[in-house]
Amino acid sequence: MPRRRTSSSSSSTGSTTGATAPRNRTPQPVRIRRRSFGDFVKAFFAFVALAVLLVGVPGALATQIGWPLPNGVPSLDWLQQEITVQTFLNILTVVVWLAWAQFTACVLVEMKAALSGVGVPGRVPGAGPSQLLARQLVAALLLVGATAASFAPGLSQLGQTYDANQKPTVAAAQQTPGGLFAQQQEQAADTASALAEQASHAASHAEAGGSTAKQGDTKYYRIQPPEGRHHDSLWEIADRHLGDGRRYKEIFDLNKDRVQPDGSKLSEASLIRPGWIMEMPGDARGGDLVEMPDEAPNVSPDVQQQISDYAQSGDHAQGGGGSGAEGGGHEHAGGGASQVSLPEQRPAPDTGHQQATSVDAESDSSFGLPEALLTAPLLAAGLLGALGRRRRQALWQSAFGAIGGRRGMEPPTPTGDAQDVQDALLVGADPEGVRLLDRSLRGLAASLAEESRALPVVYAAWLSNGDLHLQLAQPAGKPPAPWQQGQDQTFWMLARTDGERYEDVDTAAPYPGLVSLGTMDDSRLLLNLEAVPGIVSLSGREADRAAVFASVAAELATNGWSDRMTITLVGFGEDLTPLAPNRIRHLEDIEALVETMEAETRQRRGALGAAGHDSVLTGRTGPAQHTRWAPHLVLLAAHPSAEDAVKLAELASDAGRLGIGYLVGTETGDLPGAAWEMEITGQGKLLAPLLGLELDAQLLPAAQQRAVVELFTDADPERETNGPVTTPPFLVDISEHGRPAVYARLVGPYEIIGLDTPDGERSPLLHEALALLLLHREGVHPRVLASALWPRGVTDDVRDALLDRLRVWLGADPDGTPRLGRDGTGRLTLATSVVSDLDVLRSLYHEATQGKGVDSRAVRGRLLTDALVLVRGPLLADRPEGRYRWLTHEIVDAQLPLLVADTGLALCEFHMERDRAEKAIEALNAALRTAPADERLWHELLRATHATGDTSQLTALATDLIGRSGARGLPPRTEALLDELLPTWRDAIAAVG
Repeated sequence: MPRRRTSSSSSSTGSTTGATAPRNRTPQPVRIRRRSFGDFVKAFFAFVALAVLLVGVPGALATQIGWPLPNGVPSLDWLQQEITVQTFLNILTVVVWLAWAQFTACVLVEMKAALSGVGVPGRVPGAGPSQLLARQLVAALLLVGATAASFAPGLSQLGQTYDANQKPTVAAAQQTPGGLFAQQQEQAADTASALAEQASHAASHAEAGGSTAKQGDTKYYRIQPPEGRHHDSLWEIADRHLGDGRRYKEIFDLNKDRVQPDGSKLSEASLIRPGWIMEMPGDARGGDLVEMPDEAPNVSPDVQQQISDYAQSGDHAQGGGGSGAEGGGHEHAGGGASQVSLPEQRPAPDTGHQQATSVDAESDSSFGLPEALLTAPLLAAGLLGALGRRRRQALWQSAFGAIGGRRGMEPPTPTGDAQDVQDALLVGADPEGVRLLDRSLRGLAASLAEESRALPVVYAAWLSNGDLHLQLAQPAGKPPAPWQQGQDQTFWMLARTDGERYEDVDTAAPYPGLVSLGTMDDSRLLLNLEAVPGIVSLSGREADRAAVFASVAAELATNGWSDRMTITLVGFGEDLTPLAPNRIRHLEDIEALVETMEAETRQRRGALGAAGHDSVLTGRTGPAQHTRWAPHLVLLAAHPSAEDAVKLAELASDAGRLGIGYLVGTETGDLPGAAWEMEITGQGKLLAPLLGLELDAQLLPAAQQRAVVELFTDADPERETNGPVTTPPFLVDISEHGRPAVYARLVGPYEIIGLDTPDGERSPLLHEALALLLLHREGVHPRVLASALWPRGVTDDVRDALLDRLRVWLGADPDGTPRLGRDGTGRLTLATSVVSDLDVLRSLYHEATQGKGVDSRAVRGRLLTDALVLVRGPLLADRPEGRYRWLTHEIVDAQLPLLVADTGLALCEFHMERDRAEKAIEALNAALRTAPADERLWHELLRATHATGDTSQLTALATDLIGRSGARGLPPRTEALLDELLPTWRDAIAAVG
């Protein structure tokens, strides 16, 4: 079974730390610190100070000065009175009362936090030094108790600022299907300044030798269960008891590969379990720490014995210490595993190629196709779907707006890198996987809404052979059927077979911020950028970071599991706007970003408060789902300055609740406010050692990014076409001497003339392969053909065997030339002697409107009539169910109706020039059988019917149109035309009933 790998960077870091930090290999008895007389003196003076400030100040104000404010509403004369000494005293009294109220609030907040012992105290707005003073006094008062040890920073720090003493919250690792994300600690309000303070603390700590532990001290900590809070993590333990979460590596090095009470071992810093025991550095402090077990009266005998046994495993006697990364870190036989392995894998579709090994290798390919897009099925599906919509929009706009001469014709055929990228999209795309993910998430939201339950916060999702695993921020109860509980209470799992039973539901997309980062052991990770409690930082070389940013931006802009979204790109990606102009916006610098996000953060906070919602998730289910809070995801590629980083951290401190996500690039990997820190390597690996993460990163290198943008730019409906009129990619000889050797009829039922029907079960497959080649006369890459015929994947030998059979079936021309060949790029092409009726239809229309028919009216009428005779129905009208799914990626389904409509309109115009209205009606009706939704055909049919002078026939046609339009009613332009041709049409239709 595949298991997670430990990154080399993580290992090296850990070893370095371990070399500098003194390890307490043998437990040494130490003296338990007793409360001294000085502690009681400090507590006494703190009590007196609090009594004076909390009771004495208001008592003195009340008895000596009295109420400073007027007893009634002052009149205008009050403004004209002389300002006396008493006036100043009253103003000063009000200020003192306000200061007392603020200080009292600070004392209450600090007292609550001290007594609970959980989390960071809330910050009283504008308090600053007042809250610091309150903290010091409360700490001194409680110093004689057990709860103060983990709460008070010490009276020696009284001169420090309040902000410098705030500690941050971070993401720590926890078990996932790939052993990925941790549960989050409660967020601190001032994350930015806290992280800056931590960075300086870590730097000074490193210079001092990596540890401040006192020789001879040995303390232990027992991992607590997640009752009513998030899971514990080494970072949080280090933050609480060592004053700096970054010192988690010291705890890890002291306990790595030592046998725990449940028989398992700590092999990765990200994976700890309740009930485990951690040996702590000597300078650790806190009320829930245990020193020597025989001197811990507040600990149960069983726990004392466990700690005593664990103390005997010091010096890593069981594993030798140094081999853990290769031994204990990967093999967990016996005693229970200390990590969660990936789900058992089934063969993934089209697994013949591996991830690109370097971002710099922009031209690396497999059989001429970019590998990065071949291994990004969700990204490829999103880009392919968006490109198809863009091309259809351009096609319809050109048809109805008569732009240029592109009506009914194909969009420009891509060449070079753009053609390779288009083929890679066709091969790599997994539209079924996108549809399954979208329906599963929306189905979950609908089920929770029916039960009046809120959406749980999801940090990440894993896709493993179609099974979907959701990583929750915290336990959310039993999932609704058919979802199941995962490996623990923070995982919900949906099997692929259960997900396939979901149908489309009318509910908001619950987690639109999910975006692919890469794969681990055939499982694909999607991070929910919208839910991250802070900033996600990405370090590495600039080119490598750019490839990750481009991939994330492109998938967010085109994914199929979201409704609305705003994606702000800063420092890169101005050319990515054509992918989704309604979603992507580009800002020039960080200053503009900060100004924009400050305004939006205030707006969202106010809107959520006014709506009574805890977070944007509340607005996506239940009665409030009409609000459908759209996410706003910020991708900042440029490394921010220290000042800008602090501002971004402040904005991101509450971003998860507001539906705002931040992905920020950094050159150093040390970014204030970063909740999750990641690194992209030159070998295409995405690393996050604290999260236990090592992925084959999903990338979009610069060359492929340019090619993708070129595809979308060429399909832009607003793009001006100053060149010549678009010509069909393949024109056939329509003269008597141009009879083809093989003629396939695709417009209507599928028929082949000139070839014997293949025997056996492979006949449908050969017919489908020939149809694909006929619809792509420019050539088809062998991998595109194989992907179309076998969407779930196929081996090379099966693909090659099919091509051999197809080549034999098609045969050769009289001169010996095979009818199935290859061009210079290796793409499969058909000989000109193999023709389809669609090729003939295009050629006839082109010749009638741009060739000989332009100068000869008789030739134009004959060519248009011959073209319309070829139309027998929709494309491949009798195609069997389950086959020809590749047509969903094609634009031909939209092209053919437009081509037929253009042909019918041209023939109608030809007949109306000679007042042959009946012939015109006949031509229009023939076109409507293939293009029944084309409004232009109905308008011309109304005009031709009006030209016959038969009012009853015109009324019957209007009645038919109303029946077809349904509840939507007639389009405005159609109503206007009827008002012109038949002013009494409403009364006439009402009379008919």
